[in-house]
Amino acid sequence: MKILKFGGTSVGSAARIKALLDIVDPNERQIVVLSAVSGTTNALVEIGQAYINDKKDEAKQLIAVLQSKYEDLIKELFDTEEGLKKGKELIDYHFNILSGLANYLFTPTEEKLILAQGELLSTTLWHFHLEEIGIPSVLLPALDFMKIDEDNEPVVSYITEKLTPLLEENPTNKLFITQGFICRNSFGEIDNLRRGGSDFTASLIGAGLKAEEVQIWTDIDGMHNNDPRVVTNTSPIANLSFDEAAELAYFGAKILHPQSVFPAQKYNVPVRLLNTMAPSARGTLISKDGGQKGVIRAIAAKDGITAIHINSSRMLLAYGFLRKVFEIFERYKTPIDMITTSEVAVSLSIDDTSNLLEIIKEVELFGKVGVDEGQTIICVVGDFGANTHGYAARVLDAVKHLPVRMISYGGSDYNVSILLDSKHKVEALRSLHNRLF
Repeated sequence: MKILKFGGTSVGSAARIKALLDIVDPNERQIVVLSAVSGTTNALVEIGQAYINDKKDEAKQLIAVLQSKYEDLIKELFDTEEGLKKGKELIDYHFNILSGLANYLFTPTEEKLILAQGELLSTTLWHFHLEEIGIPSVLLPALDFMKIDEDNEPVVSYITEKLTPLLEENPTNKLFITQGFICRNSFGEIDNLRRGGSDFTASLIGAGLKAEEVQIWTDIDGMHNNDPRVVTNTSPIANLSFDEAAELAYFGAKILHPQSVFPAQKYNVPVRLLNTMAPSARGTLISKDGGQKGVIRAIAAKDGITAIHINSSRMLLAYGFLRKVFEIFERYKTPIDMITTSEVAVSLSIDDTSNLLEIIKEVELFGKVGVDEGQTIICVVGDFGANTHGYAARVLDAVKHLPVRMISYGGSDYNVSILLDSKHKVEALRSLHNRLF
């Protein structure tokens, strides 16, 4: 069985929803994972924020605008009175839920209920469309088998346990449809896998079922060797290893959610990145043995980075110093991206600054602290194993004319990372591309 995931732009209009059948073969056994229609999740976030701020009239207006968008969509999607009627009833049902929340105390639970409506709408609308044109499909509610534990980590064994019987109940059916992003938490409440979670859903289902392949369909023809928005002459990469793809996704390659690689990697399920707008394009295959030895594969950039520098000569060679520093970030649940150390100083970078002031206050107990905001991490991914040589020098030579703040090399066999001010990002990407490719 294959798992096919389509993002919001792939279901962004009635024409796009209909065009899914140009890619999905109803005669091949598969599960199709859909995101919300493009723009829906952002609109639902706004509605939730209006409710949180007790702006019920504003929420009502936002709901009306979004409902009108869906009413226009179903007029193009359905060709029969029966189809249009079912579509209208579906829309009314979900938007009555959104409107009805004005009568309740609004909590994070209700906010997650709001966010779930987008995927519930897109999957059911496509299911109804297939029904209208006579193509059998089975709608599998993700809330019946997607679950996260008390640490917000998905439970793959639960997916296997709950999803397998649902498939066995429909042995003659080949096309199954389910929602990306949404799940239940350890309390049984509606929750989600956070933004970008539809990729994660597909990878988790693939892992839970030991699928033949997971396909992530977007509007880009595979993962490129640099950012095509700012660098010319980039090209898609035909094959990547799981480790290389994970590094690129974490450090800014937008085509793939960083977490999406890990379940597939753990259960050795290949992931293929493909372009909805150009289905015949080769795309990128991510697999256990997809890496190419002795070469530099790609460059990615991650913005919104804050660097923290801690200088403490009194902690010279003191054991336990780094542990005490890391414990501060652990308490505030703030991940660290990069770290460099010397005998008297440590520098590190973070992308979550929600607790920055509190962190700085505690870190200052250890010495002088400096903070640089507006930084970018440039990650160069390839084969940087112990037996390779010369590649790090080529990376640094390409940016020797720019003020580099931090360098990370040796922590991974797959990347060399540099930190610099975001105003130098485009120049760094272009210079690295010209030097390395």
